[in-house]
Amino acid sequence: MAERYVFASGKGGVGKSSVALGLARCMNEKGLRVLLADFDIGLRSLDLMLGVTETVVFDWGDVVLGRCSIKDAVINIGNLAFFPAPPEYDEKFTPEALSQLFSALESDFDFIFIDAPAGLGRGFDLACSQAENAVVVTTPDSVCVRSCACAALRLRKSGKEKISLIINRFVEKPVVKHRLLNIDDCIDAVSAKLIGVVPEDRAITESSVTGKQPDKNSPASKAFARISLRMNGERVPLFED
Repeated sequence: MAERYVFASGKGGVGKSSVALGLARCMNEKGLRVLLADFDIGLRSLDLMLGVTETVVFDWGDVVLGRCSIKDAVINIGNLAFFPAPPEYDEKFTPEALSQLFSALESDFDFIFIDAPAGLGRGFDLACSQAENAVVVTTPDSVCVRSCACAALRLRKSGKEKISLIINRFVEKPVVKHRLLNIDDCIDAVSAKLIGVVPEDRAITESSVTGKQPDKNSPASKAFARISLRMNGERVPLFED
């Protein structure tokens, strides 16, 4: 049965989708089967980041509404499976309907990564209802850390017991000069177990724009590889030796 993770942030713009995608790719490289589901209804971005916009015909909303089968909506990109988000919200998108959908997929994958939308509205709640585990993502600035802490609190109130933290776009120099929060400040504010620190990396930004996979030796790619190992229970350092 697949392990389900929801990736959340509270505030947008912290690179949450890039983190979810980077980890999904790393899992695939280890031979694990991953379904990456976009839950940012209306705005959507993962199809652009994957470079498959022209390939998208159906989405998981079409499956819920009975317009197509699951097989029609899931896009396979190498060993990675992608579930696009619908262009608009429908009242039939309920936790119960989505639960039936993902239950039918569980046996086909090792992991299901659900990319929640920014904010703490109904889209956030819908995404979080479909996963037993959560990863909250923040950048090391006070505004984003506060919103991440709010997202983590909402996840706890919804019954999530396993909540992990990833600090994204980390740059050491501003932290040393006290212009950004340090790692301990972020952990204390969010009150979640830190599983990774991802450095600022232009290669990831360029990948998000072009839809091409970034260099595996880029700093962020290496961080994603270490985090994926930690998510699989291996003991690896937060930072590269």
